[in-house]
Amino acid sequence: MTAGQHVSAPDESGRETRRARVALACLFEPGRLDLGELVAELGPVEALARVRDGSGPDRLCRIAQVRAGRDIGRIEEHAGRLDARVVIPEDDEWPDQTADLVRLSRRHHVDYFPPLCLWVRGEPRLDEALARSVAVVGARAATEYGAHVASEIGFGLADRGWSVVSGGAYGIDAAAHRGALAAGGVTAAVFACGVDHAYPVGHVGLFERIVDEGGLLVSEWPPGVTPGRHRFLVRNRLIAAVTRGTVVVEAAARSGSRATLHRARGMGRAVMAVPGPVTSAMSVGAHLEVREERARLVTGVAEILEEVGRIGDDLAPVPRGGAQPRDALGPQAAQVLDAVPAAGYVTAEQIASQAGVPISDVLRTMPLLVLAGMVEEVDGRFRLAAAHQAPTSAAHRPTPELR
Repeated sequence: MTAGQHVSAPDESGRETRRARVALACLFEPGRLDLGELVAELGPVEALARVRDGSGPDRLCRIAQVRAGRDIGRIEEHAGRLDARVVIPEDDEWPDQTADLVRLSRRHHVDYFPPLCLWVRGEPRLDEALARSVAVVGARAATEYGAHVASEIGFGLADRGWSVVSGGAYGIDAAAHRGALAAGGVTAAVFACGVDHAYPVGHVGLFERIVDEGGLLVSEWPPGVTPGRHRFLVRNRLIAAVTRGTVVVEAAARSGSRATLHRARGMGRAVMAVPGPVTSAMSVGAHLEVREERARLVTGVAEILEEVGRIGDDLAPVPRGGAQPRDALGPQAAQVLDAVPAAGYVTAEQIASQAGVPISDVLRTMPLLVLAGMVEEVDGRFRLAAAHQAPTSAAHRPTPELR
């Protein structure tokens, strides 16, 4: 199936609905609560007719009048030359999880409403690419540490069959995208401008690589729209909505990445933060999210998947140090072993005195410690086995259970 074959509404009614949604998206900025409520009530075709003839809400009608000169047909032709398709909520490939933005928008009475449509470049179906996806976001001025961690997370998620979603910016975003590409996985860059604008310009090659290697470029804004400061915050709520959870790798105290976390939390998504050096200004925001118990601390892909996966699946292993022979020791045997010196042989009586245990306990325990390779004995005197002998002993003979 090619990019142009994802459309599922070929009838005239479907084409009219598509044209109406595209026209509304060309007339108004994404996320408007008043427009979203009007479309929800009347449908896109009637809503468009109302704002155009002046019978709709005054504010919407005034905006539509000002922007009435926009050549929507020309915008559609430009999208076709880009090989960009328009995906609408009536299509099979629409990501249904965006509907959670309705509740968020109404609860806070803010312009967080779901997109009217999305312009998409890239081969994968949008719904399938985003069904198992995680947003990885963070500072543009990322440190070497942050870029490394983001790249590792992007690679690890993609390697386990999860899509990586980010904003295509310098720093953490780019590192996450590149990590996913390196693993041969799917990554989606969500723009705050039209999909014909490579922003930042320095990422032209990265965006083309995303499309060429099975990823997606996605935007709520029609081709021809340039990036604006306010559009990044609007874009961030979409990144939060389409993914199972959001991970912030590095973020300053004031950061758009923290805003993405807040949007995600408001929709019941998993919110996570990667710790960084306490001396780094780029990790202050992430640390605040954890300190204020608004985000779960994660240190790697396994812990991220435990947060976003199904209950009981994708559980992260508990970090443990390598197994040591003394792990099998009971409390008394460990106490005796701690009293054996590393240099110089001593008697059992000296060990008992040092350990503060009866001599009978030492005499009973020492043969087992010698057998385990932890202690050396010469003429009834003892010392710890040489460090280089301990791994060999543990690997080649079982450690007796000492109690």
